[in-house]
Amino acid sequence: MRVMVLVKATKNSEAEVAPGTKDLVEQMGAFNDQLVKAGVLLAGDGLKPSRFGKRYIQNTKQVVDGPFAETKELVAGYWLWQVKSMDEALEWARRCPDCMPGEESVLELRPVYSEEEFAELVK
Repeated sequence: MRVMVLVKATKNSEAEVAPGTKDLVEQMGAFNDQLVKAGVLLAGDGLKPSRFGKRYIQNTKQVVDGPFAETKELVAGYWLWQVKSMDEALEWARRCPDCMPGEESVLELRPVYSEEEFAELVK
């Protein structure tokens, strides 16, 4: 199963404050290497702050420029993992270094629909 891991934004990530020290960057690099070696990591990246983004509201065709207000609802980065279960994904999340030291670090884990499950939804 694929799981999207969303790294929630914080005030510091929105302000482009570097998340910690060189040591943290090295820890995150080592964690990503572990994910790759285990065949878990499919993709992952950090996202620029919301002030660089746009929202497109489809039903009204409206474009809203960032920044966006509710920091706790924003995403600062993501991974896409291939795991056997949500329990395995949670095990990996527990191994992850603190992404946002000094602030509340939140990783949201969400299963991705498979092609088969999606086909079932549109019958």
